[in-house]
Amino acid sequence: MKALYDVAAPAKLNLFLHVVGRRADGYHLLQSAFVLIDWCDSLHFEARRDGRLTRHDLAAALPEDDLCLRAARALQMASGTALGVDISIAKQVPWGAGMGGGSSDAASTLLALNRLWRLDWPLSRLAKLGLELGADVPFFLGGHNALVEGIGERLTPLALPPHQFAVLKPAASLATRAIFESPRLVRSNAADILAGFLADAGSERLLQGWGRNDLQPPAESVCAEVAQAAQLLEARFGNSRMTGSGSAVFARAGKLDGALGQPTATMPADLPPGWVGRMCRSLEQHPLAGWARD
Repeated sequence: MKALYDVAAPAKLNLFLHVVGRRADGYHLLQSAFVLIDWCDSLHFEARRDGRLTRHDLAAALPEDDLCLRAARALQMASGTALGVDISIAKQVPWGAGMGGGSSDAASTLLALNRLWRLDWPLSRLAKLGLELGADVPFFLGGHNALVEGIGERLTPLALPPHQFAVLKPAASLATRAIFESPRLVRSNAADILAGFLADAGSERLLQGWGRNDLQPPAESVCAEVAQAAQLLEARFGNSRMTGSGSAVFARAGKLDGALGQPTATMPADLPPGWVGRMCRSLEQHPLAGWARD
């Protein structure tokens, strides 16, 4: 195998995100529900014999040493392979949105190079390496919508009916560290979270708007555009919530008729300059599910 083209790296939404504690090493403990959506980056991989790792940006420019290059370097060092790779990225998922774009690119890179370099690592081994790259990477490697706990390493598969979402990213982006260090961050009560979520109709309650995003109040305090986006979607769809620790906001826009159904709702017109909005559908599983053995 010399190349893999059009490798998808989908974004995610946090249907809720509760901060339930903090470890001694500074990492925050979370409980959340992650759902994959069809807003994707596209990556292309061409094997190199000289061991070099290079990246080419086909759309938006990325930082010089982004997560996909770091993922390639980590896998190359851990596996001892002499092969390298040329990576080309058509970046579509906005940066700083809280949609996991960089983590998703890293996960798809690990899965693709595991095949391209013929390493045949099991998913569990890739997940351990992925967690060193970022807390969201194991979720994207897992291949399914999930209840996520700990710092992102504890995943429980979550069955959700196909749904459509309006996703709105203001021009501003947010730095994760600043949001988690905000004095306005209020941690949730873990017992209440589990008792409420694990009820019989958990998935339906999620899609009705159960829970909250504990990071939204501190985000709105430093970025008025987050509150503006939330109000805009609230006015159109009757609900809104920030996703992750970024500036993107989403609204539940109704169930879809089957997994392949297309969104029927529409985004508000005349968005402010620099804002990006898209109607998205949920994915039942990651496009690369099954690329690594369990």
